[in-house]
Amino acid sequence: MPDEPRSFTDADIDSMPVLVRRRIEAMVLGPMIRAFQDKFGEQEANKVAQKVIEEIAQDQGAAMAKKVGAKDLSTYIASKSAWTANNALETETLVMEEKRYDYNVTRCRYAEMYRELDMQDLGFIVSCGRDFNFPAGFNKNMKLTRNQTIMQGASHCDFRYAMVEED
Repeated sequence: MPDEPRSFTDADIDSMPVLVRRRIEAMVLGPMIRAFQDKFGEQEANKVAQKVIEEIAQDQGAAMAKKVGAKDLSTYIASKSAWTANNALETETLVMEEKRYDYNVTRCRYAEMYRELDMQDLGFIVSCGRDFNFPAGFNKNMKLTRNQTIMQGASHCDFRYAMVEED
């Protein structure tokens, strides 16, 4: 008896490199967001898209924490290989401690891909817009500071993670 075909629900999207996922998303979300911009105005459409992306990112961060079973910074760092797969990011680590992780992204293939698709402005919403909410979903005490991105034209992205105790 031949093997039954796998259903779509059996597919493990988490094993797919994030750069590939973002390209697929961009091919659908890009034209959709552009249509919403035309209909409702760029600012309003972008605001709604950003809010939805942030909520998704927070939920994905919580799901990752549940999957890996720990919420410390070293586990978070170790679990992010899908984001760097296929040389998607070139980074320079500045500080790696138990409660602090600082690094710069010196090359971002996400930004290159959105530029190639003529969606650099949407790339910030669809990709970079996740950066703060994903770690917050993973651990509410994990804080990210980032002041610049390659996506917005800077020479590098400056990621600064810290574990802070909240009352």
